[in-house]
Amino acid sequence: MTAQAKDPLVTGLKLKRKSRLLEVTFADEKTYSLSCELLRVYSPSAEVHGHGNPVLVTHKKNVNITAITPVGNYAVKIVFDDGHDTGLYSWKVLHDLAVNQVECWENYLARLRAEKSSREPLIDMAVKYHQ
Repeated sequence: MTAQAKDPLVTGLKLKRKSRLLEVTFADEKTYSLSCELLRVYSPSAEVHGHGNPVLVTHKKNVNITAITPVGNYAVKIVFDDGHDTGLYSWKVLHDLAVNQVECWENYLARLRAEKSSREPLIDMAVKYHQ
């Protein structure tokens, strides 16, 4: 069996915008719900992963997905409503996040605490200057 044959295969994706969840079904018929926030903060993009030193992505509690585009038969490009669109989520990346999401989430929360940062979205403010 080749390494490629062992890679997980996604057979279904369903975005639930209101609950900010992406349901991912694999060929083994297991379905996982991944939060948009988890997908965003663990984006496989160079912007997030840097050069082996992952950036802590903060303030994404309410982030949502605006588009999902297939990339060949092995990945999807996910566009988030905060403008992030550079991560390619291979089936393996989605599978790893799905089966390890509890640990990933706990690690994320621990990093936020250590950096005294927050999941809460930044507040949009309209500033007006008076002359």
